[in-house]
Amino acid sequence: MRLGALEAGGTKMVCAIGNENGEIFERATFPTLTPEETVPPMVEFFKQHQVDALGIACFGPIDPDVNSKTYGYILRTPKIPWRDYDFVGAFKEALNVPIGFDTDVNGSLLGEVYFGAAKGLSDAVYYTIGTGVGAGIMVNGALLHGMQHAEAGHILMRQEAGDDFQGCCPSHGHCFEGMAAGPAIEARWGKKGVELADRQEVWELESRYIAQGLVATICLLSPKVIILGGGVMMQEQLFPLIRKEVTRLLNNYLDTKELRDMDHYIVPAACGGDQGILGCLKLAEFSL
Repeated sequence: MRLGALEAGGTKMVCAIGNENGEIFERATFPTLTPEETVPPMVEFFKQHQVDALGIACFGPIDPDVNSKTYGYILRTPKIPWRDYDFVGAFKEALNVPIGFDTDVNGSLLGEVYFGAAKGLSDAVYYTIGTGVGAGIMVNGALLHGMQHAEAGHILMRQEAGDDFQGCCPSHGHCFEGMAAGPAIEARWGKKGVELADRQEVWELESRYIAQGLVATICLLSPKVIILGGGVMMQEQLFPLIRKEVTRLLNNYLDTKELRDMDHYIVPAACGGDQGILGCLKLAEFSL
């Protein structure tokens, strides 16, 4: 099979050609401008390579419900030119092939489930912590959608002692994204995270907020692994701090073999940055 993959991000869109085994043959990157500017060259890319199906993992919020009138649409995104845009419809009309569609983080999780750190597991969570915070969730072998899709980046946080930062989420202030995403780090400390790598106090506070979000995730979803990706998690010193804080917050309430081996329970992505594209290939395969 020749499968198309489209990882649609707010800054760039990555297109690739591959197969169901995770082999990638071609790829191209397009800046995320307006739909009128961005979609036609991507359509042409997939036309040239004559794909049998296309998988799209997209920034959101989106409508992934195949029974909905707005299935395949990007909904009330802050990226105004893309608001209420029929993303799947544009490619369906142009390519006339089956299309699989899901959130960007569900796509990344799917890549990790088939080719990376969650391989072989039926219950897993993938968090991206970068410009925003989002989670892809698999429960009993199925990606979680519900009434729309999970918005785990907006679970509410308890403010840490000594931190008077009010959060940078315009909707919630003290939510996971508002307190721990890349823009929150910059707003709180006056510099981007990459410029604060040697400031231990920055990452100790960051780890406490991330740990709050992960403990809520563990208690609610009981995943067998939690994978952390995104730009903030490029600061690898966070991992041992987060594991330690999660253990402290759980306070021996849960006792499982996974939680007794935190080094293999809260882990970085294992697909070398290709988890999103690999997930898109699986979305394409599943659409056939």
